[in-house]
Amino acid sequence: MKVQEKYYNLLKNGVKTIELRLFDEKRKKIKIGDEITFENLDNAADYFIGVVKALHRAQDFQELSEFIPVSKAGFKTQKELVETMRKFYPLEKQKKEGVLGIEIKIKK
Repeated sequence: MKVQEKYYNLLKNGVKTIELRLFDEKRKKIKIGDEITFENLDNAADYFIGVVKALHRAQDFQELSEFIPVSKAGFKTQKELVETMRKFYPLEKQKKEGVLGIEIKIKK
Protein backbone atom coordinates (compact mmCIF):
# COMPACT_ATOMS: atom_id res chain seq x y z
CA MET A 1 0.00 0.00 0.00
CA LYS A 2 1.61 3.27 -1.10
CA VAL A 3 1.40 6.15 1.37
CA GLN A 4 2.41 9.81 1.00
CA GLU A 5 5.70 10.47 2.77
CA LYS A 6 4.25 12.63 5.56
CA TYR A 7 1.75 9.95 6.60
CA TYR A 8 4.15 7.10 5.83
CA ASN A 9 6.68 8.47 8.32
CA LEU A 10 3.99 8.79 10.99
CA LEU A 11 3.03 5.15 10.38
CA LYS A 12 6.62 3.91 10.33
CA ASN A 13 7.41 5.73 13.59
CA GLY A 14 4.30 4.31 15.30
CA VAL A 15 2.69 7.74 15.83
CA LYS A 16 -0.08 6.88 13.36
CA THR A 17 -1.55 3.41 13.80
CA ILE A 18 -4.67 3.72 11.63
CA GLU A 19 -4.43 4.11 7.85
CA LEU A 20 -7.55 5.57 6.23
CA ARG A 21 -8.85 4.38 2.86
CA LEU A 22 -11.99 3.97 0.79
CA PHE A 23 -13.66 0.61 1.34
CA ASP A 24 -13.11 -0.37 -2.29
CA GLU A 25 -12.69 -3.83 -3.80
CA LYS A 26 -9.03 -4.11 -2.71
CA ARG A 27 -9.81 -3.10 0.89
CA LYS A 28 -12.77 -5.49 1.13
CA LYS A 29 -10.25 -8.35 0.98
CA ILE A 30 -8.33 -7.21 4.09
CA LYS A 31 -8.76 -9.33 7.20
CA ILE A 32 -7.48 -9.04 10.77
CA GLY A 33 -4.06 -10.70 10.96
CA ASP A 34 -3.16 -9.90 7.33
CA GLU A 35 0.26 -8.45 6.62
CA ILE A 36 0.39 -5.31 4.49
CA THR A 37 3.54 -3.83 2.97
CA PHE A 38 3.46 -0.06 3.40
CA GLU A 39 5.62 1.80 0.89
CA ASN A 40 6.79 5.41 0.91
CA LEU A 41 5.20 6.96 -2.20
CA ASP A 42 8.35 9.04 -2.78
CA ASN A 43 10.86 6.21 -2.23
CA ALA A 44 9.87 2.64 -3.13
CA ALA A 45 12.96 1.30 -1.35
CA ASP A 46 11.55 2.61 1.96
CA TYR A 47 8.91 0.21 3.25
CA PHE A 48 7.79 -1.80 6.27
CA ILE A 49 5.29 -4.53 7.02
CA GLY A 50 2.25 -3.89 9.20
CA VAL A 51 -0.05 -6.50 10.70
CA VAL A 52 -3.78 -5.68 10.70
CA LYS A 53 -5.03 -5.46 14.31
CA ALA A 54 -8.51 -4.11 13.67
CA LEU A 55 -10.75 -2.79 10.90
CA HIS A 56 -13.02 0.21 11.45
CA ARG A 57 -15.79 0.72 8.87
CA ALA A 58 -18.07 3.70 8.38
CA GLN A 59 -20.21 5.43 5.77
CA ASP A 60 -17.78 8.37 5.47
CA PHE A 61 -14.77 9.89 7.23
CA GLN A 62 -16.98 12.20 9.32
CA GLU A 63 -18.69 9.17 10.85
CA LEU A 64 -15.41 7.26 11.22
CA SER A 65 -13.81 10.22 13.01
CA GLU A 66 -16.56 10.05 15.63
CA PHE A 67 -15.48 6.63 16.91
CA ILE A 68 -11.73 6.34 16.32
CA PRO A 69 -9.11 8.46 18.08
CA VAL A 70 -8.17 10.97 15.36
CA SER A 71 -4.60 11.14 16.70
CA LYS A 72 -4.16 7.44 15.82
CA ALA A 73 -5.00 8.38 12.22
CA GLY A 74 -2.32 11.11 12.23
CA PHE A 75 -4.53 14.15 12.78
CA LYS A 76 -4.94 16.71 15.56
CA THR A 77 -8.67 17.32 15.18
CA GLN A 78 -11.74 15.67 13.75
CA LYS A 79 -12.17 18.63 11.38
CA GLU A 80 -8.60 18.25 10.05
CA LEU A 81 -9.16 14.55 9.39
CA VAL A 82 -12.46 15.10 7.55
CA GLU A 83 -11.18 18.01 5.44
CA THR A 84 -7.93 16.26 4.53
CA MET A 85 -9.64 13.03 3.53
CA ARG A 86 -12.10 14.94 1.32
CA LYS A 87 -9.09 16.13 -0.71
CA PHE A 88 -8.22 12.49 -1.41
CA TYR A 89 -11.76 11.13 -1.66
CA PRO A 90 -14.75 13.35 -2.53
CA LEU A 91 -17.75 12.94 -0.23
CA GLU A 92 -19.82 11.31 -3.00
CA LYS A 93 -17.17 8.60 -3.40
CA GLN A 94 -16.99 8.10 0.38
CA LYS A 95 -20.77 7.62 0.55
CA LYS A 96 -20.78 5.27 -2.44
CA GLU A 97 -17.94 2.97 -1.31
CA GLY A 98 -17.83 3.52 2.44
CA VAL A 99 -14.55 4.08 4.27
CA LEU A 100 -12.14 2.00 6.29
CA GLY A 101 -9.66 2.60 9.07
CA ILE A 102 -6.99 -0.09 8.98
CA GLU A 103 -5.43 -0.38 12.43
CA ILE A 104 -1.95 -1.87 12.32
CA LYS A 105 1.04 -2.78 14.40
CA ILE A 106 4.48 -2.86 12.83
CA LYS A 107 5.85 -6.36 12.29
CA LYS A 108 9.17 -6.79 14.08
